[in-house]
Amino acid sequence: MLGKGYVVRSSKGHMKDLPKSRMAIDIEHGFEPEYILVKGKAALKNELLKLASEAKNVLLASDPDREGEAIAWHLAEILGVNLAEKCRVRFYEITENAVKLAVQNPDYIDTNKVDAQQARRILDRLVGYTLSPLLWKKIRYGLSAGRVQSVALNLICEREREIQAFIPDPYYVITAFAENNGKHYELKPYKLDGKSLLKGSLPLLIDTEEKANEIIAEIKANEITVTEFKSKNTSHSAPAPFRTSTLQQEASRKLSFVPAHTMRIAQALYEGLNVPGRGHIGLITYMRTDSLRISEEAISMCREYISANYKKDYLPEKPNVYGASSKAKIQDAHEAIRPTDITLTPESLAGTLTPEQLKLYTLIWRRFTASQMTPAITAKSTLKADTGRVTLRQEGETLVFDGWSALWPLDLKGSELATISSGEILTLNDIQSEKRFTKPPARYSEAGLIKTLEENGVGRPSTYATIAGTLDSRGYIEKNEERRFYPTALGMTVDEFLAQYFNRKDLSSIVDAGFTAQMEKELDEVEDASRKWLDVVSEFWGEFSATLSEAEDAPKVPLPAPEPIGELCPDCGHDLVKKRGRFGEFIACSNYPSCKYTRPILSKIGVTCPKCGEGEIVQRKSKKGRTFYGCSRYPECDYIAWNRPAGEKCPECGEDLYRKGSTIFCAKCKYKAEADSGNV
Repeated sequence: MLGKGYVVRSSKGHMKDLPKSRMAIDIEHGFEPEYILVKGKAALKNELLKLASEAKNVLLASDPDREGEAIAWHLAEILGVNLAEKCRVRFYEITENAVKLAVQNPDYIDTNKVDAQQARRILDRLVGYTLSPLLWKKIRYGLSAGRVQSVALNLICEREREIQAFIPDPYYVITAFAENNGKHYELKPYKLDGKSLLKGSLPLLIDTEEKANEIIAEIKANEITVTEFKSKNTSHSAPAPFRTSTLQQEASRKLSFVPAHTMRIAQALYEGLNVPGRGHIGLITYMRTDSLRISEEAISMCREYISANYKKDYLPEKPNVYGASSKAKIQDAHEAIRPTDITLTPESLAGTLTPEQLKLYTLIWRRFTASQMTPAITAKSTLKADTGRVTLRQEGETLVFDGWSALWPLDLKGSELATISSGEILTLNDIQSEKRFTKPPARYSEAGLIKTLEENGVGRPSTYATIAGTLDSRGYIEKNEERRFYPTALGMTVDEFLAQYFNRKDLSSIVDAGFTAQMEKELDEVEDASRKWLDVVSEFWGEFSATLSEAEDAPKVPLPAPEPIGELCPDCGHDLVKKRGRFGEFIACSNYPSCKYTRPILSKIGVTCPKCGEGEIVQRKSKKGRTFYGCSRYPECDYIAWNRPAGEKCPECGEDLYRKGSTIFCAKCKYKAEADSGNV
């Protein structure tokens, strides 16, 4: 892109960092950090020094965020670059125009950003390197705590406590199947004697069989007369383009990508690939952003594309503009995540990108393009009918104009509702009653956890992807087969200890989401130059160190005893128990170390192996922590699948069906159907 006269080299991330072996923060002398050359980078340092000494000018082009600014700052120090000179270039997209423009207009290193990043690094080091040894002494060696990870753990543990304390309430769902002149309706009672039967969206006041029977008898004994039918068009605005958190959430929901994997793929798309006829080009803008701003040039190109490829009804009169993502500060220099060139459609890149890259690029391209289209219009219909003391209701929604939903899915609530006039009589064909139970709040999925952290102002775009992985690697949480998090006994123990001493609504409350969000705000103020980084760190340490001293006097916390599984060891006859190791839970003998019997935990899913017909399909984990499914008779039977087998054959092609949530699907012919999902 730059042509002759330039030499481009990578620092491969940080050249300097705090050593891992010790705190390396001089608390007594202004919290001075001790940075050292990153291990293994001596040869790279020498190469860069030689190139810098031969160059007329040195430009530093690390990522355009706080961490990138800190990398540039350390590089300037190593290479002897004068900070008073304009040595910093920032790329927000890797395209020829953007790169050349940035290089032609270098800027100064933003020392306020450097200070904010340094404050974050020091705060995290102070917390991690004081709390972790405390956990070693009070609970078990090898544990860790962190300023953001401990909040995430607390959210998961609190949700688990809610679930464990939850008492289900019964309720009855009654459906009256009726018709009028060949038009069919499915109505539900929502009022009795003029009083609502609903709490929220559920008929929770129909809570006994007697009441359900009373309502059914009333419906059967009386004529059903339509009292109201109304339909109203509703406009649905286009969804905003992606920022980091929403990209990770949608990639998790739609592609089953974990956030860290999403960011790896996005990084490759940002850095770019060789596109036939175009050369090397970055395909998306910078992917670590909490901004929703779009450049005027990108909006203009997008509008031109929509105008050329869709009818005029799909292009709004004026561009759609989106505001800040949340209470958190955004950096206006960043854009939302978008394709660098809207004319590079996913179809045109099908032979260039890997399947996973293409899936993520398609998600980004479609979301961005949809964000500049006209609203989708739906018609929301409501039918009300009286039958004795009971009022029945049915709601439906139909698509009137697809607008942006031509590219991005729009969830409709209810199906089409046939028009009918007030006063008409409905004929009752059938009436059904189903007993259900209220459900506790759902455990967090990866997408849900990121959404909650963002809503609470905890963490930043660069941190979301690693939080769950850190908790999992520490043995604090695990995923169930629905890919939702639940805490281990160790995780609950660590959270209870931290919450007891470090959740007191003061400056040391690292477990409290509100405190952590306030700390993020103070780091933003450092970047704005409205606060000094040293003041932020000193104020925090004053409170935190006092709480730390108090916790040092706490008694040692006993770990939960290993859980017996109700079987005896085949080698020595002692009880077998469930234990946890580096790769998750396993079965071991309680007589360890005298007896070293172990075996993996085989989580059966109730499906016979489709290959051998003898074993059962069990859920396992790979060494990288990815869930897969195999035969319980391994190694005699080597059946393996990354998707959960449904135990059925595809009615269209005869291949094995798989299950994801309440959907069963065929991986070969793309057949899909809804499976029985049980209670809602």
